Amino acid sequence: MHYRFILVAVFLVGLLLPQPGQAADDAAVQTAWRLLDYIAVDYPGAVEDGRVVSQSEYDEMVEFSESVRNRLGQLPFHPQQAQLQAEIIALEAAIAARAMPTDVAKLARGLAVHLLDAYPVPLAPTKTPDVSRGASLYAEQCASCHGLSGAGDGPAATNLDPPPIAFTDRSRAQERSLFALYQVITQGLDGTAMPSFAQLSPEDRWALAFHTGTLAYPMSLASEGERLWRSDPTLRAVVPKPEALAGITPAQLAVQVGDERAAAVTAYLRRHPEALSPAQGSSLDLARTRLTEAVQAYGTGDRRRATDLALSAYLDGFEPFEPRIGAKDSALLGRVEAAMNELRAGITRGQPAEAVGRQAAAVTTLFNEVERTLAEDTDSNVTMFVGAATILLREGLEALLIVIAMIAFLRKAGREEVLPYVHGGWAAALVAGGATWFAATYIIAISGASRELTEGFGSLFAALILVSVGIWMHGKSHADNWQRYIRERLSHALSRRSGWVLFLLAFVVVYREVFETILFYSAMWRPESATPLLGGIACAVVLLGIIGWAALRYSRQLPIGRFFAVSSLLVAVISIVLAGKGIAALQEAGLLDVQPLAGLPRLAALGVYPTVEGVAVQLATLAVIMIGFWYNRRHSLTQTRVQT
Repeated sequence: MHYRFILVAVFLVGLLLPQPGQAADDAAVQTAWRLLDYIAVDYPGAVEDGRVVSQSEYDEMVEFSESVRNRLGQLPFHPQQAQLQAEIIALEAAIAARAMPTDVAKLARGLAVHLLDAYPVPLAPTKTPDVSRGASLYAEQCASCHGLSGAGDGPAATNLDPPPIAFTDRSRAQERSLFALYQVITQGLDGTAMPSFAQLSPEDRWALAFHTGTLAYPMSLASEGERLWRSDPTLRAVVPKPEALAGITPAQLAVQVGDERAAAVTAYLRRHPEALSPAQGSSLDLARTRLTEAVQAYGTGDRRRATDLALSAYLDGFEPFEPRIGAKDSALLGRVEAAMNELRAGITRGQPAEAVGRQAAAVTTLFNEVERTLAEDTDSNVTMFVGAATILLREGLEALLIVIAMIAFLRKAGREEVLPYVHGGWAAALVAGGATWFAATYIIAISGASRELTEGFGSLFAALILVSVGIWMHGKSHADNWQRYIRERLSHALSRRSGWVLFLLAFVVVYREVFETILFYSAMWRPESATPLLGGIACAVVLLGIIGWAALRYSRQLPIGRFFAVSSLLVAVISIVLAGKGIAALQEAGLLDVQPLAGLPRLAALGVYPTVEGVAVQLATLAVIMIGFWYNRRHSLTQTRVQT
């Protein structure tokens, strides 16, 4: 029984870990995008006026387009997949017919846009790149081939075939986005001496891409670009956020603002990406775009695509801001989540397109309110201190109470030799939380879906165990039952196997809260506000320590029967709360459908969310607990009658 339980538990915990298939899909999408970008940029060097001017370049174009087709065929199913396949066939046909470079570039760029629309991957750095760090990396890693100035004249260039790219070539540079440079730096370039620099952190690769992207745009242009950027609001509308800066080519920017202005703004923003940092912290343009696309898809009858886009609006567009808005205005966060659920439910139910459009407009209005809230300069030291302390208290209290109940139980039972399993579980969770913070900061970006799935499965797993623990504790709330249990079974029940179950429970409940807290603090962190933030964390740690000490002291003074009665009720309530939170997280990740329940308030602290699925699971959990408590009481009365 114990082994079977542990195997199920390990399986559930395994669901919390990143899945390698998703990483492989992202890599295939990124490689295909990079190849399409390369075709768009380099095809003019292969074909001119309908004839091949460089056979080797032309063979590369054919090979790259074939590689894109093969990679598209390996991607998981998506409603747009047929369209992508049709577009790559058209691109291959254009290359075979030696079509005009402008036509091939249009086909390649269009396919690249649609590819990222169907299979989104991060298009911008998660942090503002350190361009000076990029310059140092370039001198160390790239100058030997590309030259210190980027002219392709480094000492190793004479032995390379094909020769290294001259980053100072303006005609070529204006067709290359920062995202394209990042992809080449990350994956290398097949058929050339350009290696992959995947061993560098994402931050270093982005820094290198930004510095490389400046080499065709001299410093003399940057001052003019700064003047234009500060004086002309239309420019900020064209490049409103880091994603736009990373994804747009100077040539595309020139179409909108003119060649000279585009060159100057490019020179400035690529050297000073921090100029976009305010937008990075508050812009919800991606969420709005996804909402618009969802309404358009729904209007054409493509309900599945509309559902995917609405989910992407939340997970990719809004969810990254959720920790910050949750810390500033949790009520507003609840309204956004409820409105998004209403929108997804409307799409699922097949409501009229006009109704879905009104729901999307309501969500957009809430997004505007969120942006205003985030833009307000209200993060004073006092606000930051209180917010940091509140978050840790709120997220840590549930886990603390569960761990305290486990420790108190083992002490009451006289089985303190099993305590190291509990302490090992919560300590391992803290270590894992630290590793998660390091990975999320320096290695990978945790997606919205991954976050919600981790919280959802972690909450449900903990609730499942706590229901059984609560019923068991309630059964021992009568002193005579406890004494009988001590005599008959305790020496066998608290074995090493059950000790590992306690380890796993302590780990899951604590790691779930640590994971959530890390995301909140990552969103709040600013170097200038480090002191009040750390002060708030320290204050919360002290308060949690006091609460834990008081709870343990009080538990020692309780009679054994009262202790189990109180503990069973506490554990039962927490299991109901976690069940509701788990279902809500899986709904936000798109794993479960959403049926809003009108008239029910949203009480996030109690795990109550106004959806049919969430309330049904909480009621089912309550029913199981009540049946278990009823059975315990009946069994206790039966035992008492037998003894008398």
